This record gives sequence, structure tokens and C-alpha cells, in this order.
Amino acid sequence: MKTPLNIDDTVMRELKREAARQGRTMSELVETALRRLLSSQRKWGRIPALPTFRSGGTLVDVADRDALYHAMEGR
Repeated sequence: MKTPLNIDDTVMRELKREAARQGRTMSELVETALRRLLSSQRKWGRIPALPTFRSGGTLVDVADRDALYHAMEGR
């Protein structure tokens, strides 16, 4: 499908250079870039759950300044 797009001149120059370097058309590069963008956005929706673990309980009450200093400094 032909679709008119407005592309910044600087981006267009880079696109032309990259297409020539790779021996591909600008359309191929744009389509590849769009496919990657769209597929990566779909993957963002599937965030795995964070792992959980048991720490064995707290060793010191962080609200108790003296107990915290004692644990950190070995007093």
C-alpha cells in the first residue's frame, strides 16, 4: 500500500544512506523498523510476575535507631 508520510529531512537523509549501505530500499527499511516497533510494544504487555521468597524474618526493627546502629556497627 502506498502511504504518504512526512519525514524530517535529516531522518530521510540517514534513511537513504542506510538503504544504500545495506542494498535495500527505503520502503524495506521503514517497514522493518515499523514491524520491530509494533512487535516490541506487544511484548511490553506481558510483564512476568516478580519472584517471591521468604527472608526468614527481620533481624532488626529499622524504626529503632539504637537497634539499627547496634546491628550495623556490631555494638
